[in-house]
Amino acid sequence: MTAPALRVLSLIPPMTQLNTPYPSTAYITGFLRSRGVDAVQADLALALVLKLFSPAGLEAVRSHALVQAEATRTASVHAFLDQFARYRATIGLVIAFLQGRDSTLAHRIAARELLPEGPRFAALEVYVDAALSEEGGDPLAWAFGALGVQDKARHIATLYLNDLADVLRDAVDERFAFVRYAESLASSQPTFEPMAAALAAPFTLVDEILHTLTLATLSQHKPDLVLLSVPFPGALYAALRIAQTIKAQNPHITIALGGGFINTELRELAEPRLFDLVDFVTLDSGERPLLALMDYLQRKRSKQRLVRTFVREEETVRYINFVEPEVPFEEIGTPTWDGLPLDRYLSLLDMLNPMHRLWSDGRWNKLTVAHGCYWKKCSFCDVSLDYISRYETASATTLADRIETIVNETGQTGFHFVDEAAPPKALKALADELISRQLPISWWGNIRFEKTFTPELCQLLADSGCIAMSGGLEVASDRLLTLMKKGVSVEQVARVTKGFSDAGILVHAYLMYGFPTQTVQDTVDALEYVRQLFENGCIQSGFFHRFTCTVHSPVGRDPAAYGIELIPLPPVTFAKNDIGFIDPSGVDHDALGVGLRKAIYNYMHGIGLDEDVRTWFSHVPGKVPKATIGRNRIARALLQPA
Repeated sequence: MTAPALRVLSLIPPMTQLNTPYPSTAYITGFLRSRGVDAVQADLALALVLKLFSPAGLEAVRSHALVQAEATRTASVHAFLDQFARYRATIGLVIAFLQGRDSTLAHRIAARELLPEGPRFAALEVYVDAALSEEGGDPLAWAFGALGVQDKARHIATLYLNDLADVLRDAVDERFAFVRYAESLASSQPTFEPMAAALAAPFTLVDEILHTLTLATLSQHKPDLVLLSVPFPGALYAALRIAQTIKAQNPHITIALGGGFINTELRELAEPRLFDLVDFVTLDSGERPLLALMDYLQRKRSKQRLVRTFVREEETVRYINFVEPEVPFEEIGTPTWDGLPLDRYLSLLDMLNPMHRLWSDGRWNKLTVAHGCYWKKCSFCDVSLDYISRYETASATTLADRIETIVNETGQTGFHFVDEAAPPKALKALADELISRQLPISWWGNIRFEKTFTPELCQLLADSGCIAMSGGLEVASDRLLTLMKKGVSVEQVARVTKGFSDAGILVHAYLMYGFPTQTVQDTVDALEYVRQLFENGCIQSGFFHRFTCTVHSPVGRDPAAYGIELIPLPPVTFAKNDIGFIDPSGVDHDALGVGLRKAIYNYMHGIGLDEDVRTWFSHVPGKVPKATIGRNRIARALLQPA
């Protein structure tokens, strides 16, 4: 007898993004529908936020805050309670404004008289600078100008929401955050104990709302199979709370767990208790494992023929990997956002920098130009894992067809290409195809700053709709870039980024500090390079990340080659990724990091570009050395032929 067809529900658990749907469910739903599967999707992350940030939600938060002893309340909670009537009266207005449903409210918000202001608004003081604001004038005028009312209002509204998020954390759930929600329970946790304890604890207000939303979603869609995509450690706790609710309400529903966090950190999973909540855990690209799983559930194949899937058998976790070819990237279908409330996402403006804001501002259609990375040599990267190591492309025709389909479905022409490093050859072909079809879109993505990106290619990409590019400069040191096997030099990066900037394309640089053998001198020189890149208009945005050694990277797999010694991990039955190490250099990278982050924040706002970079390290004990590179090094490099 043939088993009935499966109805598959893909869920986005809290927390991911507020401005646009995380693309994993759109990808898998589009793929399943291309195979004739009855597939639907829902975003419980957005739904949770909209319930919490509502008049009723704030009433519930206030009830929790009032229970706290007054002496233990934080400044955020005190400000919330003192101004509660104003918060309750304005929260619906702010949400509607950030959703783009009430744009005329911008004038009242920008005037800073409508909304209550808590501790987060102290951040505005950084803009009060005699050189940047007129005496007695608006300290934000330099950033937004006389006509930037909408942007100014969204920045103020974002600070308002961040104040409320702090109240939730301080009075309701200490793990709450818009992105890294309960991250410490999952990230590189060797055992399941912290997560198990959290899941066994009584519901918080956040848990209660998520529980109710989950039940409503099950009632609406009536799935046979639920897919929980966990892209980050900050989404696992909520994903498992969702699974807990499903199993308690409808134990016959099958639950599968997958996503970026699972693929990276649960590769050695040996914890049977996880399977009290989910039935299957899959690794890497989900298309082939999911097809095999659905065949198994419909009795079309045996369990022994599952693909890259963990199961529990008699309290033991078993990994099954019947080897089958991957679904070709050309055949994965077109992502679909059907079923997601595209008009309800929140366009936030955390930072005033025009490039940096793209991550939280506006709803972008997410699309991948190529699977994996064509370079796959960087020593800090997880090059051994499938999402990096398996490189596949699709034709420009296929990509343009997908873009046209998505525009027709969503009515929106903004695209974020989410590749690890989009290949220049594929981008050129796609640009030619977009121009040939006269398909007017706006797009941005991530690349390697390699010399293939000539000024001519940069201009072609701009003509096709490219508005911004991000890429890794990492340590801004030729010695360390070579050790990293990055395949670029600082001067080459300068010329490439200048080519993008000259074409009107914004540029964001990923930066890194604390790499093995990196000295204080290396760090000072790197910041001087970065200062000059901003000064010469090569980059408009950047962010310094602290280097983290992972077990899947070349550094983690061969530490001796990088002059470090790994700190042994405890026995691992759950998550395994970050690994500590001993660097004989003995540099206090934490102290240097404070200065680096302060410098980059100011550079992005055009502040401090004329100052000696050592001024950002005034808090660092001991003498900080002078930069060894000339202050015009980048300017001279830009005059040289590529």
